[in-house]
Amino acid sequence: MVFERLDAGESPRIFGDDYDTPDGTCIRDYIHVEDLADAHLVAARKLAEWAEAGEPRDLTVNIGRGEGVSVTEMVRLINEITGHTTEPLVTPRRAGDPARVVAAADRIETELGWKARHDVRDMIESAWAGWVSRRGATV
Repeated sequence: MVFERLDAGESPRIFGDDYDTPDGTCIRDYIHVEDLADAHLVAARKLAEWAEAGEPRDLTVNIGRGEGVSVTEMVRLINEITGHTTEPLVTPRRAGDPARVVAAADRIETELGWKARHDVRDMIESAWAGWVSRRGATV
């Protein structure tokens, strides 16, 4: 949503800035799509390994970085990486948005030895490169 608005010359929207968080905006555990795909592959391989060994098991784990980033921090970093200077527009909260959602990712590391490799900067840089490539966005 932020890229779309920046590309259109509009201000990115932040839904609420009155949450019980350090800067008042929601905190989320953003994850790079490559990490998400890799975690699923690691889990599928482990489940197959257990099944082949005659020990089929269930596996329930959270996939995430275990680190929260506020929406304000995310928009600032997006502006920095994309070269935009557009200030976000704060709009009312969306119904049902919790203040903080961060994965407890310790079990996936313990059970599968998996940990996210990409940080938020990597995520934004690759997402923006893809956006520009697909959409012909102005950099």
